[in-house]
Formats: sequence, C-alpha cells, structure tokens
Amino acid sequence: MVPIDPPPVSLLDKYQGQDVQPLYTTTVTVTGGDAGHGRASGVARSDDGNLDLNLRMPQALGGTGGGTNPEQLFAAGYAACFHGAMVLLAARAGIAVEGASVSVTVEFSRDPMDGLFVLTAHTRVQMPGVERTVAEELVRNTERFCPYTKMTRRGIVNIVALANNHDDMNAP
Repeated sequence: MVPIDPPPVSLLDKYQGQDVQPLYTTTVTVTGGDAGHGRASGVARSDDGNLDLNLRMPQALGGTGGGTNPEQLFAAGYAACFHGAMVLLAARAGIAVEGASVSVTVEFSRDPMDGLFVLTAHTRVQMPGVERTVAEELVRNTERFCPYTKMTRRGIVNIVALANNHDDMNAP
C-alpha cells in the first residue's frame, strides 16, 4: 500500500487576486430511486464515480433508515474539512496534534422564524496531549480558515437554475 501524505502546508499561502480562484470542482447528482424521492430513496453519484450511495430518510423522520442522509453527508464534509484545516495550521505552527478528532453534529430542526426547517451544526474538537490554551488558539484560527466554517457563518454563493430536459445535468 502506498502511504498517503497530508497536503502541503503551502496551501496556507494567501491568494492575492480579485476573483475567486477555483482549485477543485465536483458535481454530485441525486436521482429519486424507488420512491421517486431523493431524500427517501435517492441515489447520490459523483461525477468521478468515487461517491455512489443510497440515500434514505432516517427513522427519526419517519423513514426506513438503512442508508445515509444529507445531514450525515454535511456533517462528514464539515468534520473532514475542519480537521484537515486544523492539522495544516498545527503543522505550520509546529504543534503535534496526533490523535486529534473533530465531531460535527448536525440537527435538522423546525425553524421558529418561518415554521419550516433549519440546520444547526455543533463542532467538537479533541486534541489529546495539547495544552488547552494552545488548543483553543488553534481551534479559533481554524474557524477563521476552514471553508465550511466560513460558509456556515457568512453564507455561500448558491445559484439555482432549472435545466432544460436536454441540458447536461453535470454542467455547471
């Protein structure tokens, strides 16, 4: 097995430009599955084929369970991104964070503002063996650096468009 190296610390170098500079783009397409409902019985597939999974409504929401759901996928992405950002910042600062973990809890809730739905995320970081004040500073710096944290605090550019039936659904 070929060892996997972490990304280079040079990813922390600041970008000096006027426009957003894409570094990676992916597309995931969800179809409805047996029930014709993406959340209840959907299939999610990435454009490169590395993600191919069944979506299922969790039992807590009246579904059958037996598959993942959007909240789990969001929590996984958020936790992975925060962990990766934290490890990069720790490496640059010379802080050993071996055994560190990030858990993100995502809640799908009723929104008292409009009576519909809202997501909340709770992030819990563990850094065994790292002095608390050092760990706290690292977590605060990671909050400023992690794209998921920035997205949840500032919002995200989101363009929703209806494709024509003949349009390629994988086109941006």
